[in-house]
Amino acid sequence: MITVSERLAMLPDVLACTREAGDILLSLYRTDLAVSRKDDHSPVTEADQKADAHIVAALLRLTPNIPVISEEGDLPEDFSQEALERFWLVDPLDGTRSFLKGTGQFTVNIALIEAGVPVLGSILIPTENMLYYGVPGHGSFREKNGNKAEPIQARRQSAKGLDVVVSHSHLTPETEAYLAPIPVASRVSAASSLKFCVVAEGKADLYPRFGPTMEWDTAAGHAILLAAGGAVETPYGAPLLYNKHGFRNPPFIATGIKPPLPEPAGVPVDPFAPFYPKN
Repeated sequence: MITVSERLAMLPDVLACTREAGDILLSLYRTDLAVSRKDDHSPVTEADQKADAHIVAALLRLTPNIPVISEEGDLPEDFSQEALERFWLVDPLDGTRSFLKGTGQFTVNIALIEAGVPVLGSILIPTENMLYYGVPGHGSFREKNGNKAEPIQARRQSAKGLDVVVSHSHLTPETEAYLAPIPVASRVSAASSLKFCVVAEGKADLYPRFGPTMEWDTAAGHAILLAAGGAVETPYGAPLLYNKHGFRNPPFIATGIKPPLPEPAGVPVDPFAPFYPKN
C-alpha cells in the first residue's frame, strides 16, 4: 500500500499532467474536429485521444508498475481485471458533448485506486483554469488561475434542508423518488464530475445518481470528496468501491459530512450490489 506521504510526493506530477492535458484540450477547443462514435454511440474526438495519450504516457513514466485504465484506452490482450490491486483511472475529456457544443463545461479527470478505494484525485476545468484535487488523509484543495491553492471542506447538513446537486440531462424517475422524502432546500446544477466538487467545497449537501456511470466518470471526484470529509455510497449504505466488472458503477449517493438520510423510495428492492472480481 502506498502511504499518504508517497501519494503526496507524486501529486505535483499528477497535477502537472492534468494541467498539460487541459492545455491540449484548449488548443483544440472550438476547432473543426472530426467526430467518431464508440460502441455505445457516445462521441470521441482527436481532443479525447491526444489528451488521453499524454496522460497515459506521463503516468506510466511516473509509476511504471501501476497500470492505467482510461475511457479512451485499449486494454492489453493479457489484461486481468481480477489481478488489479492498484491502478490509475483516467477520463481525459469528461463532457465531450459539451466540448463539441462549446459550452466550456468539460473536465480532465485523473484518480489513483488502491484496494478498491480512490486515494488521489485531480479534476481540471480547462476553460476556467480551475483545478480541484484531494488526497484522503491530507485534504482537498481548489486552485484558480495558478494562484495559491486553498483548502476546501464538505459541510454538515443544515436543519433547514439539503441543497442537492442534480443533472437536468440525467434526472431519472428513481432520482425523483429518492428525493421525495428528503427536505430539499434547493437544487444546484453542475456539469459532469464537478458535481462531486460542489459537495466537496461545501456548496451542496447531496448528489444522488441513479443513471449509469463508469468508474472513470466518478473516481477523481470521489477521491476529492473523501478527502474533503464526504462519502460516496450505494443507496443502501455500502461504500462505492472500484474495480467492478466492466468498470461499471451502480447507483450512488455522494454526501458531505454525512447527514441521516431516509431509506430510498421508489427503487427496486435489489440493492444494486456491485459485482466485484473474485480473487
